[in-house]
Amino acid sequence: MELRQLRYFVKVCEAGSMGKAALDLGLATSALSQQISRLEGELATRLLQRQATGVVPTDAGLAFLQQAQLTLRHADDAVHAAQTARLSGHVSIGLASTTASVLGVPLMQAMAERYPAVRVHLVEALSGHLTTMLNARQLDLAILFRDDAARRWSVTPLLEEKLFVIGAPDLPGMPAGPRVRLKDLRALPLILPSPSHGLRALTDAAFARQRITPRVQAEVDGLSLLMDAVRAGLGATIQPGAATARLPEGAVRSVLLADALTGRRNLLASLSDDELSPAALAARVVLADVARALVRAGRWAGATLHKN
Repeated sequence: MELRQLRYFVKVCEAGSMGKAALDLGLATSALSQQISRLEGELATRLLQRQATGVVPTDAGLAFLQQAQLTLRHADDAVHAAQTARLSGHVSIGLASTTASVLGVPLMQAMAERYPAVRVHLVEALSGHLTTMLNARQLDLAILFRDDAARRWSVTPLLEEKLFVIGAPDLPGMPAGPRVRLKDLRALPLILPSPSHGLRALTDAAFARQRITPRVQAEVDGLSLLMDAVRAGLGATIQPGAATARLPEGAVRSVLLADALTGRRNLLASLSDDELSPAALAARVVLADVARALVRAGRWAGATLHKN
C-alpha cells in the first residue's frame, strides 16, 4: 500500500466521482479506477460503492477513510518537519469554556515559545461536544470531565476543581460566609446550564442525594452570557472557580460549596499515542505542564492537582 493510493482514495471520496477525482489528480479515469481496485484487492474488501450518480464509500470505506486522512496528515506533517528541521505540523485541542478562561491563553503562549512552527487550533465548546469531536477524530486532545472514553483514547487525570456558588454581592439570599452547603440554597434563584451539560448533571445529582429541589431561575449554556446574567443580579450560579477568570476583581462573590461529592475532575484525553502526530504528542505534554503550573501558582481558583 502506498501513500499515493491513500491520496487517490481520499480524493475520490471527497469528489464523489471517479471522473472528477481523476480530473483533479491529472490522471485518466481508467488509471485511477485501477489504483482503487488494487487498493481494494490488498485490503480484500470493497471500499466504494458505484452508483449512477457517482461513488460513495461503503461502511468499510468510511472506516478506512478516517484512518487514511489521519495517515496523510501525519505524513504531511513529517515532510514539513523534515524540511524545516524542527517540530512542526498542527494540533487540535478542545477546551470547555471554563477551562479555556484560565488555560487558553497560557497554553497558546507556551506552545508559541516552545514549538513556534506548530499551528495550534483551539476549540471552545461544551464538554459533551468535545467528546463527540474527539471520537470523530476532529480533535487530537481535549480536557473532559467524564471518564466515558472510547477504548482507544488515552486518558490521564489532571486536576480536581472545587465548585462555588457565584453571584452578585447584593443578590438577595446570596451566602455571606466563605462556605455554604446545598441545603442552604433552597431559596436562592439559580442560573444553571441545561440538563445536557455535564456540570448540570453533577449538580442535579448532588441536590437529589439530599432530596433538595433547587430554584432554577433560568438555563444558559454559554458561559459568557451566563456570567453576564449573574453579574446583572438575575440569579446565582454553581461553577468552578475558573468561571470567574475573565471577570474584574470584585464583580461577583464566590462562596465554596462545602458538600462532599461536589467537585469536578479534569481529565486530559487524547487519541491513542500511535494515532497522534509528533506535534500533538508535544502539545499534550505542554498542556499538562501549563495546567499544573497554573495550579501551583494559585492562578486556577479552587483547583488542586490530581493525586496518584
